[in-house]
Amino acid sequence: MVVTSLCCLTLLLLPRSLQCMEAPLARIPDNISHDFTKIRIENCHLTELPPGSFSTVSALEFLWLNFNKITLMNIKSLDGLANLTELRLQGNKLTSIPWTAFQDTPKLKILDLKHNRLDVLPEHALRHLAGLTYLDLSFNRLSIISKDVFLNWPLYRRTEKTWSKEGVVSNVVLALHDNPWTCDCRLKGFVEFIRAVSPPIILMNSYLMCKSPASRVGKFFHEVQLKTCMTPNATSPDTNVTLPLGANATLRCLVKARPEPSIQWVYGLKIIRGFTATETQIDEDTFSSHLAIPSLHVADRGLYTCSANNFIGNSSVSILVGLSSPNSSAGYGITLEWFVATENPAETWYTIHFGKYDSPKKEMTYIGPGINSYSVENLRPVTKYEVCVTLKNQPPREGQCVVFVTGNDVSEREQRERLIHIVVIVCAMVLAVPAGMYTCTAETRVGCAERCAGLWKRRRRQGDMQEMERQGTFDSLQAGSSDTLCRDTEKPKATSRGGSAAQIHKPRRTCTRSRCSQCL
Repeated sequence: MVVTSLCCLTLLLLPRSLQCMEAPLARIPDNISHDFTKIRIENCHLTELPPGSFSTVSALEFLWLNFNKITLMNIKSLDGLANLTELRLQGNKLTSIPWTAFQDTPKLKILDLKHNRLDVLPEHALRHLAGLTYLDLSFNRLSIISKDVFLNWPLYRRTEKTWSKEGVVSNVVLALHDNPWTCDCRLKGFVEFIRAVSPPIILMNSYLMCKSPASRVGKFFHEVQLKTCMTPNATSPDTNVTLPLGANATLRCLVKARPEPSIQWVYGLKIIRGFTATETQIDEDTFSSHLAIPSLHVADRGLYTCSANNFIGNSSVSILVGLSSPNSSAGYGITLEWFVATENPAETWYTIHFGKYDSPKKEMTYIGPGINSYSVENLRPVTKYEVCVTLKNQPPREGQCVVFVTGNDVSEREQRERLIHIVVIVCAMVLAVPAGMYTCTAETRVGCAERCAGLWKRRRRQGDMQEMERQGTFDSLQAGSSDTLCRDTEKPKATSRGGSAAQIHKPRRTCTRSRCSQCL
């Protein structure tokens, strides 16, 4: 008899058998005798079953690989084992099984997979296990199983009457207990199957228990009544919302679905991540989602869509958000606009940093892709403010901020009309040494912006696109040289809507290629 040197203990008293216990094996021994009928390798730290693991042992009937650390089982790992009748893989770390591997084991009668991490049982999993008399899937992570798994099982399709005619008297033991079953509509067919199970199929433990949802935790299958699954139906009590600028808005979406759906809010074909969405369950089949939009701005106008989906379908409802005319108590305000010359401007997220100039902590607002303006109302008179535009969550850098001072508090009418219009032009230039951000107020001429865009086009024609692809979007670029794009030392006229003067911080305007942080 051939004895492998890789096993710390080999039992030679039993003919044609090999036993290895608690040996630090890195792989399956490759010098196992071809006439062995039983192999037992346990607690030996095996991590996988590669193709043809035992293909040379053609006489093998019993294979025990319990309590190893097997996480991977190759689809050809049972190749050559036409005589195998018993396979035990208890206490490993398998998350899935290549069920078609059992095409190579037509005589298999016992399959023990308990205490693994299996979480899915495909509908055709048992297709090649027609001769089983024992299947143990207990103590795994199965939560949902379709009854089709068993309807597609050739053994189950044999009726009790047919078995009796053939003289078959042996029972088939099926172990499915101690799995985290989710008792919702998806498990309806399986629960009905378990209730109808009768000899020759016998459940090792017929008291299967629900682990979720919360309303059914701890209940046995025979205690629950499950309904048929239902595609989501999304509705809203108000599909047209109009509020004044600066008001807080809450959009509401009601969804009836079975099982529980996934709900998302979409604005401009993008999933909203900047606002707060909360979900509550009203009853077993009804769910509510609220989207909170704090301090409505001009950029917040538009169509918001609540989308709900589960595994059988989806539904959505749209809500139009509009802004009403400013009321008599409105104060100073600004409107920011920005232009971005980047590879993917429609996929770029921004962060607006806004607050008093001397405040160490600024309010941050996240702006989604496709939005290029933002408004702030109710500013205090004769107050110095700073506003910055950056990419995503990045902190402001030199050249990305504008400082301004609001005017005197003369009258409510003048307050309403005194709106400073700031244009922030974000030029991610296609240059070997790229430029940063350019900012100008509406009082200045548009030449700065035009020259900025013009230079970008000229540089692009010079063949520097490869550098842009390496550098990424503008916020990852470093400031370039100080070549002048436009320079205007003339004092701009401070104007506003209605003709009222606004006090502007630093009236001198200077634009350079590296920055234009104080075009005011």
